[in-house]
Amino acid sequence: MARSQDLLENAAETIEKESDTRVAVLAKDLAVSGSPAELHRAIVDTGVDIDVLVNNAGFGLNGAFHELPLQDQLQMVELNMTSLVHLTGLFLPGMVTRKRGRIVNVSSIAGFQPGPYMAIYYATKAFVTSFSEAIAVELRDTGVTVTAVCPGPTTTGFQKRAGNEDSNLNRSHMMMDAATVAQIAYDGVKKNKSLVITGARNKLLASSSRLLPRALLLNIARHLNQHR
Repeated sequence: MARSQDLLENAAETIEKESDTRVAVLAKDLAVSGSPAELHRAIVDTGVDIDVLVNNAGFGLNGAFHELPLQDQLQMVELNMTSLVHLTGLFLPGMVTRKRGRIVNVSSIAGFQPGPYMAIYYATKAFVTSFSEAIAVELRDTGVTVTAVCPGPTTTGFQKRAGNEDSNLNRSHMMMDAATVAQIAYDGVKKNKSLVITGARNKLLASSSRLLPRALLLNIARHLNQHR
């Protein structure tokens, strides 16, 4: 469920060759209003019940809010927040009815504090974490679990899309590889955790948001997101 259809089809082909799993690819740009409903309708039409929903689509932008294109930032809000809520709202009732299911919402440790020079991205991730933890409590004893996965800096295509490849953060030694992050997330989901923070360093960073003075946190985030 992404715009990178070629990459998805290659991944699907590899999975099918290495296992007995059948993979169907449905590529949608979830930043476009209405796409979640189209995707849901296409899946319903197949007659397949969805037991696991992973909301992983999202992007960030680096720069001062007033200098970045407003339309791009509104698109970020649409993808990171609105589409996630839309998909969750469409697939969750069926899971509750069947009394089984897992929803995995990929958030970020960025959501634990404000982030100068990535203001909208940090804010959207704060929403994702808060929303996920809240409905996880609502769904107790239903057979459905919700997990907010909060990675730190991870080596993916995110940095290039965000335009922060040269930021202090991405030049630091804080980056984790995607495979490690995915395994930690998977293990946490299997244990029905409502919140998974990937890695000891990231857990410490998330905890610091409750312990350090707000002004200091803002200055640290500003420094990390600025370009060298």
